[in-house]
Amino acid sequence: MIGSWINKVADILLGPIFGGTFEFGSPWWLLLTLLAVLLFLWRRWRKRGAMRYSSIGLVQGSKPSTRAQIMAALAWLELAGLVFMSLAAARPRAGYVEEVTYTEGVDIVMLLDISSSMRAEDFKPKNRLEAAKVVAADFIKGRSNDRIGLVVFAAKAFTQCPLTLDYGVLLDFLKGIEIGQIEDGTAIGTAIATGLNRLRDSEAKSKVIILLTDGINNRGQIDPITAAKAARALGIKIYTIGAGKRGYTLYPVDDPIFGRRHVRMPVEIDERTLTQIAKTTGAEYFRATDTESLRKIYEEIDKLEKTKIEVKHFTRHRELFMLFIALGLVFLISDVFLRNTIFRKLP
Repeated sequence: MIGSWINKVADILLGPIFGGTFEFGSPWWLLLTLLAVLLFLWRRWRKRGAMRYSSIGLVQGSKPSTRAQIMAALAWLELAGLVFMSLAAARPRAGYVEEVTYTEGVDIVMLLDISSSMRAEDFKPKNRLEAAKVVAADFIKGRSNDRIGLVVFAAKAFTQCPLTLDYGVLLDFLKGIEIGQIEDGTAIGTAIATGLNRLRDSEAKSKVIILLTDGINNRGQIDPITAAKAARALGIKIYTIGAGKRGYTLYPVDDPIFGRRHVRMPVEIDERTLTQIAKTTGAEYFRATDTESLRKIYEEIDKLEKTKIEVKHFTRHRELFMLFIALGLVFLISDVFLRNTIFRKLP
């Protein structure tokens, strides 16, 4: 307790001088410093001289000469030398704190449905796809130390952006997604297989797929459940999101004669299959009925798949005892030299 208090005081007083933290490795040796001071003061008291004299009136008020003042100050050189030598025994040291960050990143592939049904206007600001792009962008911006990739699908699936830490490039690819890039349809199984190929060689501790769709698997040669079982074998979780309000919604239709009009159509999402995909891989299925619920779903996934970050702090010390010994020797040698040369006392 006392040693800790001594080091706190020493750090406040001497830390700024040495450019870092300052402490004594063996603070109890500072008792030697106290002993040195007490011994010095006792010797000074013992050496006080006196003589009988009839009257001091003639010298009262006179000042000692400069030589006499310097000779009196020589004793403090001895004290300084003893103090620095004893401080060296307490192992003075300066240090600076370093920290090392260890991260276990998550590799994430986002599968985004861009079939024509994603034009449905039950999500704001514009339609399902635009809402999904905005929320996905916020999700990407909120991650760090994670590689994220992007796969888009309709009747087929292709990689829009491979796994990357360059979120700026990823966001540019996300922004450029449009409906009509791929032949229309919904190939969920093919999309999952494409995502698995992106993660198959990943060495990340956690590998995740986030699948967002608003339809039913109706294209492709790969069954979604079979793809999910393959994901489980590879240790990859698949979080599935069904996007669309319940019941009916309006879909824009471009008529060559009458122009754009809106048609009321039922919302059909294969929630049973999406739920089975998620459960097979140890993940969860979510239903998003509007932009706000979709945002909350991504926030929930963000919490479930947090990157593990461990920060370790340690202090590097620079031993200073040699400096204190050198200073002590300088003061002691100076004291001995001056007493035996310039300020030598003759009997």
